[in-house]
Amino acid sequence: MGADAAATGHRFIRTTNLPKVFRNGPCLIGYCGSFRMGQVLEHCLAIPERGANEAPEEFMVTRFIEAVRTEFRKQGVLSIEQNKETGGQFLVGYAGRLFSVNNDFHVGDMRDGFDCIGSGAPVGLGAMKALEDLPPRKRLERSLEITAYYVADVLGPFRIESMAF
Repeated sequence: MGADAAATGHRFIRTTNLPKVFRNGPCLIGYCGSFRMGQVLEHCLAIPERGANEAPEEFMVTRFIEAVRTEFRKQGVLSIEQNKETGGQFLVGYAGRLFSVNNDFHVGDMRDGFDCIGSGAPVGLGAMKALEDLPPRKRLERSLEITAYYVADVLGPFRIESMAF
């Protein structure tokens, strides 16, 4: 999983030291948007145990999401408008799979095995598809470089983390 180092807002861009991709227990997590949300995911979220007969996707949409919603509520990250809860957008590498979590806590699982989030997502997705013959690390590096070339809100240095412990 790879991430850039941009902190943007109001037509302003800075380079942050805060990692947008990190490990938390058995999960590799990458996020976009709120740095506070990322800090909660990295430092506050306790990843629950998966049941012995529980499939990874079942775990993600039940125990994992409930833990995220509870922690977001506790830490003040959860927004409630018109009786609807919203969180943020992030990716989770878990049990050899890549899941996306959207603002409404929908858990996505893309058939092609890769995903991108944030302002550079459309360019990143195109680059990932075009570079599918490259080894994973090189594919991520080149995809991030291409995305930074075309998207003003994407900035190096890039951080790449692997599920391998």
